[in-house]
Amino acid sequence: MASPNSSFTEIITTTLENRSGKTADNVSKGNALLARLKKKGAWKPATGRSIVQELEYSEGNFQWFSGYETITITPPDVFTAAEYNWKQAAGSVSISGLEKDVQNTGKEALIDLMEARIKNSERTMKNNVTIAMYSDGTGSSGKEIGGLQLLVADDPTASATVGGINQNTYSWWRNQTYDFSTEAAGNVASATTIQEGMNKLSLRCSRGGDQTDLILMDDDYFGYFWASMQTIQRVTDPDMAKLGFKTLMFGNAPVVYEDSTGMPDDHMYFLNTDYLNMRYAPAQHFTPSSSVRPANQNAETVIILFAGNLTCSNRSLQGVGKL
Repeated sequence: MASPNSSFTEIITTTLENRSGKTADNVSKGNALLARLKKKGAWKPATGRSIVQELEYSEGNFQWFSGYETITITPPDVFTAAEYNWKQAAGSVSISGLEKDVQNTGKEALIDLMEARIKNSERTMKNNVTIAMYSDGTGSSGKEIGGLQLLVADDPTASATVGGINQNTYSWWRNQTYDFSTEAAGNVASATTIQEGMNKLSLRCSRGGDQTDLILMDDDYFGYFWASMQTIQRVTDPDMAKLGFKTLMFGNAPVVYEDSTGMPDDHMYFLNTDYLNMRYAPAQHFTPSSSVRPANQNAETVIILFAGNLTCSNRSLQGVGKL
């Protein structure tokens, strides 16, 4: 006769499989940028040795001419690509033989136990991915994803490679900046200087119809902006508010207070999310592995896997304000 507990391994695995989509959704809701990208369909699958993001870095042919003047028809080189490395992350859910076979022998009891541990793993992954969204990609010996401190750098003229392209060599591959310490009145960020800085950075990040559509601020800058506004102007963004983010509006762009510990102090990011993507491997999109039982342990473990990276296809339309 088969063991009465023979189906428990299947319960563990299927419980995780049934929640894999929820895990990805839970992670995306933990961060305003990820939530915006998810809503815009900018969570995109990728395959290959690396993640290749196509770039259009120059205009094509155009000239005014007269009469029989020769028209240039040779196509210029206007396309290239940025190349981002795969970054991997994992969470795990384990159960001991004692818990599975003795302490939680009922099916419902086991599912309740697994659900609690899965939710804990989801929160852990959400928190760490959110922190990484503001990283410079050097964390955990370079294993962390490249976040906003890499893609929207404090010093975009420094000799640094982003997506395989040196920003110091190619001026079109530099983000915009506004430095309160040198540009603002009194060389400080405050409730009286925040809007002027935001106005200037917004213009620097604009190109025709391309405009900033998401602004992220730390607590100090969000406080300055909030204090600078009249009560009648305190309009919030309903989409961000529904997801639990504290928001105001600056023109047509929601301004979101980002309380992640990864957000650098005295920073605000002006983002055009049309040119940002979270690229992921379909087989490792917060996907659970099969249940594994080590040869020398009375336990079973399922690993939740992620492989991907945050990519940018136009850095010149992204900006950072800093002190």
